[in-house]
Amino acid sequence: MFSIKEIFSVTLTLFAVIDILGSIPIIIQIRQREGKIHSEKATLVAGLLMVVFLFLGQSILALFGVDFQSFALAGAIIIFLIGMEMILGIELFKNDPAATSGSIVPLAFPLIVGAGTMTTLLSLRSAYSLPNVLVGIAVNLVFVYVVLKSSAWIEGKLGRAGEDILRRVFGVILLAIAIKLFKQNF
Repeated sequence: MFSIKEIFSVTLTLFAVIDILGSIPIIIQIRQREGKIHSEKATLVAGLLMVVFLFLGQSILALFGVDFQSFALAGAIIIFLIGMEMILGIELFKNDPAATSGSIVPLAFPLIVGAGTMTTLLSLRSAYSLPNVLVGIAVNLVFVYVVLKSSAWIEGKLGRAGEDILRRVFGVILLAIAIKLFKQNF
């Protein structure tokens, strides 16, 4: 039932898609604007969104008459584009942290749980067993919480160069994951 290899794959995939380390500049901007990041609240809402979409995502797709393979291929393209963003340092998907306030929007949604995360969850559910996906989500939520809680410290230690290196490494990993998903669903 539980597979360390699957849990590791799910965890790494979600870690790359969520890209919480790459979001540190936006998190810092929100903290400066709001005065505080509500780490617990943002993590809880993000977790709830991920679990709900994991279980109801296919029903939502059925409601719109979209089959899973089409959604998975669309997800592979989104993951590919996110990877390209990370590697090339360009912005294809615009986030506007000034559009609304609070730790829920834009932090929990769409920064932590956006279209890429939702698409990835459905793709992971088709490729891995449900318990392993849930454990992968939980591991990522712990990491998200730790990063939110210690974003100022991380910013000081990582520096701009460290952040750029991490972003590019995870971008390459995302490209490989996108190609794998595309091959599985084509």
